[in-house]
Amino acid sequence: MAPLPDAADRSQALSDLLSRVALGDRAAFDRLYRDTSPHLLGVILRIQRDRTQAEDVLQEVYVNVWRSAQSFNPALSQARTWLNSVARNRAIDSLRRRQSEPQTISRFQAGTDEDDTDMLQDIAADTPGPLELLEQASNARALTTCMKDLSGEQQHSLALAYYQGLTHAEVAEQLGHPLGTVKSWVRRGLQSLKTCLERASLALN
Repeated sequence: MAPLPDAADRSQALSDLLSRVALGDRAAFDRLYRDTSPHLLGVILRIQRDRTQAEDVLQEVYVNVWRSAQSFNPALSQARTWLNSVARNRAIDSLRRRQSEPQTISRFQAGTDEDDTDMLQDIAADTPGPLELLEQASNARALTTCMKDLSGEQQHSLALAYYQGLTHAEVAEQLGHPLGTVKSWVRRGLQSLKTCLERASLALN
């Protein structure tokens, strides 16, 4: 099987692979897994930080892709967007399952850097992060109002990074702006959302 093309043709190539997977093509499924699993694991790890759990979720994602590839419609979304959505939903489901089970927690989790991650730093935080606030406020329809306060660049960057699961480098490539500029838009956009949503949360109490 020939290598996937680059840039503009890559999305079409992924769509073609998904179409073949929908027909039960195991070779296409194997190629799809090899070409997309590193990226999808990254999407999952942003939500499910436990590496072992994330790898289990990744396997669930591809079982789901194999079973439901026929539901992918290239007229409605790009292949990568569809795959990101499957991965994100599975990761969220995994978190919900874990939260409903009694657990014992090891303080340290091995990371990719020289130092291990102290998970108690996250557990002990009194204030929710911007993404938690975003989810809490969405039911109160505060999200729409807060998003409107952001610049167009900030809105677009956040949508690509957190709804489509793209890395900052991928967002920069898609928007055609320097990586540093995109990182700044995302960072300032998240901070503005956090401040706005905190005010909205206080107003509801």
